[in-house]
Amino acid sequence: MEESIFERPLEDQLCFEVYRAANSFGKMYNRALKDFHLTFPQYLVLLALWDDDNILIKHIGERLGMGIGTLNPILNRLEKQGWLTKEPSLLDKRATIVSLSEKAVTSKKAIHFAVLSEVNACNLEGIDGLFLMKQLKLLNHAMNQTDSGAG
Repeated sequence: MEESIFERPLEDQLCFEVYRAANSFGKMYNRALKDFHLTFPQYLVLLALWDDDNILIKHIGERLGMGIGTLNPILNRLEKQGWLTKEPSLLDKRATIVSLSEKAVTSKKAIHFAVLSEVNACNLEGIDGLFLMKQLKLLNHAMNQTDSGAG
C-alpha cells in the first residue's frame, strides 16, 4: 500500500470497514444469543469446545487468540451459568481442563438455529461468504506475520 490511502475519506478506509463489520457481527450475534444469556465471546468459546471438548484453557486461548486475562473471566462466567466445567489436569496440576456441560451439548442446535435465523434476517444475498472468509484469513495471516516479526 502507498501513502495515498490516507488521503481517502473515512468511508473509503479499509480499517473503518473492518471495524464496522466487526461491530455489526458482534451486534448480530448478541441479538441471536440474547435468549441464551450468552455474549459473542462466550459463544466463540463454546464453538471452540464444540469442535474439541475437554481441552486445556491454554489451548482455547491459542485457538481464539485470547490471552488468559481475557479468557478467564469468560470461562468463569460460562461455568457459573452452567455451560461448562473446569477441573485440574491430571498430568499438570497447574493446568485446567475445560469441558462442556450437558446444557451446552443439548443447547447446541438451538443456539445454531438462533444464529442462522439472525444471519438470514440480515439478507446477505450477493455476498460470497467463502470468498470473504478466504480474504479475511489472508488479511489476518498478514497482520499476524507483522505481530510475530515485531517481537
